[in-house]
Amino acid sequence: MADSLKTNGANQDRPRAKALPPPNNAGRRERRAAETRLRLFRCALQLFSERGFPNVTVEDITEAADVGKGTFFNYFESKDHVLGVLAEIQLGKVQEAVEEVESGKRPVESVLRQLFLRLAEEPGRSPELARALVSGFVSSKRSTEIMAVNMANGRELISRAIEIGQKRREINPGLRKDRIALQAQQTFLGALLLWSLTGEHKLQNIVESSFQLLWKAIAARD
Repeated sequence: MADSLKTNGANQDRPRAKALPPPNNAGRRERRAAETRLRLFRCALQLFSERGFPNVTVEDITEAADVGKGTFFNYFESKDHVLGVLAEIQLGKVQEAVEEVESGKRPVESVLRQLFLRLAEEPGRSPELARALVSGFVSSKRSTEIMAVNMANGRELISRAIEIGQKRREINPGLRKDRIALQAQQTFLGALLLWSLTGEHKLQNIVESSFQLLWKAIAARD
């Protein structure tokens, strides 16, 4: 089951992607732990996609992953925290994009466009999965808190990239960086939500179009 979901691809509230996949220098024990965590995560996403987030239990996930129920709680506090892993992965992609912007090797537009496309990889596997993820993040207070923390950290990171873009005269310096970061999240999530409802075209294509409109609105004027 997990195979069908394989990727084509600093404070306590700002987690980075955790060992997905395990680091190259990890020992055998660490690699196995990371592989188990990844298998549980992939199986959970598959089940969320098939049955909807509210209809999947921890037992369903451990059966699909072929591990004992206790193993699940070695890696996740609850089913809600599985969604937290996805948020970590997405936040890790934002962090990588900011580091690339800071390196100055590529235009900010190119880096942010690629970031939008990378963020679409996981939820873009199917409209059913996208709907399950959206419903999962609003299904409980804990899920909403996890989402809110990661979204806030994501906006902070994007603001850093926007500030650099403004200093390089790629982005209109007259615009507030925090408002641009918020608009970027709204643009992406709006595209994701609409696509989850219609399933028309690929999510990456819709996200690409949405990003182009966003960039036209924030690009520096000559």
